[in-house]
Amino acid sequence: MLDLACGNGRHSIFLAHLGFEVLGVDSNVEALVLARENADHALRGSVQFLEMDLEGTIWPLSSADFGYWDGIVVTNYLYRPYLDALPSLLTQQGFLIYETFAQGNAAFGKPASPAFLLDPAELLLLAERTGLRVVAYEDLYTDQPKPAMVQRLCAQKPV
Repeated sequence: MLDLACGNGRHSIFLAHLGFEVLGVDSNVEALVLARENADHALRGSVQFLEMDLEGTIWPLSSADFGYWDGIVVTNYLYRPYLDALPSLLTQQGFLIYETFAQGNAAFGKPASPAFLLDPAELLLLAERTGLRVVAYEDLYTDQPKPAMVQRLCAQKPV
């Protein structure tokens, strides 16, 4: 599993506890230090954390360097220039699980910039453009863990 923009490793560690081998990547060195500290010794072989520039001119996660993933998890992160590259990193029948802030979130605080907010149905259009089969999709207001507008997508790469 790939946890893209993993921050302090919350999802990476959860997935490793479930038995998945996980690579968490982020550009924030301080967050990765916390991620490594949060991963207990029992998980050392199941979860790794790497610093990567996820918004540079060269996409650091090419399949040639890292292979393909059975699952990719992205939460609270949006960088559109590489968004369409994510499905190409999935194995056949691999899953993309994506959740981040959507238009309308400015009413509740940050992020408020349109650059960091999904347009209406943007994740659905990503699935359509890249041939993913939508398993579940939501575009809604949530009050947990704090008030926000979010989109959520779970989509599978077909055989």
